[in-house]
Amino acid sequence: MKKIVVGMSGGVDSSVAAAILMEQACLRRQGHEVTGVYIEAYNEPGCRADEDKRDALKVATQLGISFEVLDLRKEYRESVVKYFYDEYKSGRTPNPDIVCNLEIKFGLFLDWALEQGYDKVATGHYARIVEKQGSELNRQSSEPCFLLQSAVDAGKDQSYFLWRVTPDRLEHVLFPLGEMTKVQVRAKGKELGLPNYDKPDSMGVCMMGELDVARKLREELGERGGEVVMGGEEVGKHNGLWFSTVGQRVGQEISLKGQALKAVGIDTTKMPALYVIGKNVKENQVIIGDRIEGEVNQVKLKEARWYGDYPRLWREAGSALRLRIRNLGKMILISSLEENNDEWVIRLEKDVWGVAAGQSAVVYDDEGRVVGGGEIV
Repeated sequence: MKKIVVGMSGGVDSSVAAAILMEQACLRRQGHEVTGVYIEAYNEPGCRADEDKRDALKVATQLGISFEVLDLRKEYRESVVKYFYDEYKSGRTPNPDIVCNLEIKFGLFLDWALEQGYDKVATGHYARIVEKQGSELNRQSSEPCFLLQSAVDAGKDQSYFLWRVTPDRLEHVLFPLGEMTKVQVRAKGKELGLPNYDKPDSMGVCMMGELDVARKLREELGERGGEVVMGGEEVGKHNGLWFSTVGQRVGQEISLKGQALKAVGIDTTKMPALYVIGKNVKENQVIIGDRIEGEVNQVKLKEARWYGDYPRLWREAGSALRLRIRNLGKMILISSLEENNDEWVIRLEKDVWGVAAGQSAVVYDDEGRVVGGGEIV
């Protein structure tokens, strides 16, 4: 009998994932045992961790499955929370959801599950896993290789956040919702009488929930004012590099000087939309401009990894590869891939907006499978 542990967050997605696995065990006689686990990772004043834990327990009780709480608060602080603040402090834009999936959900949680004798870990993520033979990916071995694939529901697809979960990890993972839409999931939850079928989706930082990011950054990092630059000229002041993200519209953490803006050609009587288009970390400067100035047709990646020999296979076969630089962002056709001193330069068929250092860029093949990616520099 196979043993499956479901990461239950208290939301409708993971609840329906657990329910589907129970149905499969009963109706299809697949002979597996299901256990629910709530991962306690962040429980600070103002977050809804206690409510989520209660909701997860209610669903597990209704489904008749065992339920445990796995306390990973210390590990979460040391990996995800530390990374979150360190990246902002260095002038980059972090992606804590990706690190959380790598280090916590499909790192420590998966390790714990395998040590406890479970065969698979299941979650409520919207993504799919496909099995390929190693020879298809130009690997030495013909052993199966497991690749991540985008979900059927393009509006809920979470493959971008999961791209760093490697094939050897995916071998032990199930995504029961990958073939479903969100509408179908809520309908399934209602049909089953789950108490949280209409619970609002969790938003914000992975396992932290909705945060006032500016307030948290101010509490942790304080302020360090500097110049705001446009067209090479100082046009204002900022309160700290960490309050601004490339692609973000100029907001309250930036104060602009009318006369200085006029000097660089801005008509302040018809104030156009201005955006953060870059940062000069060494000089502690935020660079602003209009939207067109923030568009680029190439992206540089460090610490890139490929699941199979995709760069070479792509060149030889001429198949389409596409790049996505943010969750649910457009997939832009890649025109060339080049490696240069441990960095990859990816050129695109169309310009892309808001490329922020520290974020991930994820490469997909023409079937929506994740074949590589890296951190934007």
